[in-house]
Amino acid sequence: MPGDCVMKIYLREEFKRLWRDADPFVQAGKLQGKVFRAQKARTTLQFESNGRQYFLKLHKGIGWPEIAKNLLQLRLPVLGAGNEQRAILALTEIGVGTMSIAAFGEKGLNPARRLSFIITDAIEPAISLEEIAWQWRENPPDPKLKRAVLDRVCRMTRLMHEGNINHRDLYLCHFLWRGYPGKSSDSVLPDLALIDLHRALIHKRLPYRWKVKDLAGLYYSAMDAGLTDRDRFRFIGAYSKKGLRTALTEDGALWDEVEYKAKKLYEKAIRKGILSSR
Repeated sequence: MPGDCVMKIYLREEFKRLWRDADPFVQAGKLQGKVFRAQKARTTLQFESNGRQYFLKLHKGIGWPEIAKNLLQLRLPVLGAGNEQRAILALTEIGVGTMSIAAFGEKGLNPARRLSFIITDAIEPAISLEEIAWQWRENPPDPKLKRAVLDRVCRMTRLMHEGNINHRDLYLCHFLWRGYPGKSSDSVLPDLALIDLHRALIHKRLPYRWKVKDLAGLYYSAMDAGLTDRDRFRFIGAYSKKGLRTALTEDGALWDEVEYKAKKLYEKAIRKGILSSR
């Protein structure tokens, strides 16, 4: 088989039946639905098949100029759906809630021309923690529920980093609460799923800078969520597994840098008008 035709395919049973004797890449390219993102190299849409909802991310080769541009800017380019597929499998293995893969395909060794797609089950009903945080600003939740959410987010982040994985876009909007119960069910523990993993990285050992980036992004996105000092200290102690006093003593530089970068992100968002309505 020619080198540029090397192919990886995974189809769950329903797509094996649906696409029997057909080219999965052609079939994925024909899917239609609600488009969330349409770029030259990547399309994201939600579609229905046999009464079930799915999300498709279809990647086309980004080209050498775009790869070079990213590298010159010291940014790692996203070369296809394989990145997200590997991250989903890795997070699932270490017990971090995330998406479920229904289909995946990748072909081509040339990174500039590689074609790939990933189909995941839609997480429904669900609501993002960003939306919940907005609700809680107007209607504060039961303290026990707030602590449960904080602890779950902390645990997922800690397990991800202990597994040498970083998200690169770790914001509240990328945590979905499956079956969010609403105001009437404050006793329900949060079932959270981490999504939007196309930029995630898996390392032999997680570099310090990527840990800081994730934690700063998470803190920035929660700055308007009504967090108290007690909430922040609770997160630090639980994330470090050392107890608060030891964490602040041994890892003080880390948390100082996280706070500094989070505030810089917040100031930048205000300048760009992203937070102008808050």
